[in-house]
Amino acid sequence: MDETRAAKPSGAAYRNLAMATVGFTLTFWAWDLVAPLGSDFKDRLNLSSFEQSLLVAVPVIVGSLGRVPVGALTDRYGARKMFPLVSALTIIPVLLIIPARHSFGAMLAVGFLLGLGGTTFAIGIPLVNSWFPPARRGFALGVFGMGMGGVALSGYFTPRIAKHGDNLPFIVVAIALAAFAVLGALLITDRPDRPVPTSSLGTRLGQAGRLRVTWELSALYAIGFGGIVAFGVYLPTYLKTWYDLSPTDAGTKAAGFALVTVIFRPIGGWLSDRIHPASVTTGALAVVALFAVIQAFDPALNPMGTICFLFMAAGLGTASGSVFALVSQVTPQPQVGSVTGIVGAVGGLGGFLPPLVMGAIYSAKDSYSIGFMLLSDLALAGCVYAYGRMRNAKAE
Repeated sequence: MDETRAAKPSGAAYRNLAMATVGFTLTFWAWDLVAPLGSDFKDRLNLSSFEQSLLVAVPVIVGSLGRVPVGALTDRYGARKMFPLVSALTIIPVLLIIPARHSFGAMLAVGFLLGLGGTTFAIGIPLVNSWFPPARRGFALGVFGMGMGGVALSGYFTPRIAKHGDNLPFIVVAIALAAFAVLGALLITDRPDRPVPTSSLGTRLGQAGRLRVTWELSALYAIGFGGIVAFGVYLPTYLKTWYDLSPTDAGTKAAGFALVTVIFRPIGGWLSDRIHPASVTTGALAVVALFAVIQAFDPALNPMGTICFLFMAAGLGTASGSVFALVSQVTPQPQVGSVTGIVGAVGGLGGFLPPLVMGAIYSAKDSYSIGFMLLSDLALAGCVYAYGRMRNAKAE
C-alpha cells in the first residue's frame, strides 16, 4: 500500500507539470516570433532569401545552444528560480523587436537575445522528472513536451494578431510572459529532496559530456525533434515549391503537421511507461523511415502525400516523447538537467541543417527525393541503434 501511494504523483507534481507546460508553450511562442513574420521582414528590410533564412535561424541556434548552460544552472539553482527568471528576461528581446524591426543588424542582435526563450526546455525536463515516479514519468514528460506546440501557436496566431496592429503580437506575448513569470514565482516549487550538485558549472557539463548515453540520446533526439523542427521551418516552402500550394494552404497543412507531432509526443511518453522507451523509439523511427521512402517518390499530395506527412509527424512526435522517457531511465538524477541541456541543444541543432540540405539539393537536382531518402536513412539508423544498444543501456 505504501509503495502504491509512493508511486502516485502528488497534487504538487501535477501543479508543477501544468505550470512548466504553460511556461514552455509561452516561451516557445516568443522564441518563434520572427519566423511567422519572415516574409514581412523580407519586404520591409529588402532582404535576400539567405538573409531572411539567417534572421529566422539565429534564435533557433542560440536557443538550442543555450539549453546547455541553462540545464546545468537548473541542476544547481532549481526550476523555481530559473523558470520565472528566464521567462521575465525573454520579455526584453520580445519588446525590442518593435524598435529593431527597421534594421537588419538590429534584428539579428534581437534574434540572438530571443534565443533565450528556447532554453526553457532544459528547465522543465528536470523539474517534471523530479516530481514524477518512474512509472508515470514518460507520460508526464510527454505532456510537458506538448509545450513545443508554442511554435505552432506562433505560426497560426502571430500573423493574424499582426493584422490588427504591427506591434500587437509582441505586446501580447510580453504581457503573457510577465503574467507567467509572476505565477511561476508563486506556484513552481522544486522537490524538497532534489539533489543539488555542489561542483562548478564547467565540471558538471564536463561530467555530462563524458557520459556515453548523453551523445547516444543526443543523436536519437536530433532525428526525432530535429525532424520536427526541420519540417516546421521548411515544410511550407516545400509544399509551395513542389505542390504549388498557396502560402495560406501551405501554412495550414504545416500547422496540421505540427499539431500531430504535439499530440503524439505524450503518446510516446505514455507508451514508454508500458514498453521500454527504446522499443517505442525503434517503432516510431521505423514508421518515419518507411513513409520518407514513399514520399521520396513524389506521390500526389491528396491523399498519399498527406498520409505520408501525417505518419511521419506521428513517428517524429512519438520518438521525441520516448527519447526523453529514456533520458530519465539512463541518466543519474543529479545530472538530468545537464544531460537534458546537451540533448536538447543537439536536437534543436538537428533541425537547423536539414532545411539547408533540402534547399541545396533542390537547387542542384530540381527534386527533393534525395532529401527524403536521407531522412529515411537517418531514421533507419536511429531505429537500429535504439533497438540494438539503448534497450540495454543503464544509468552510469
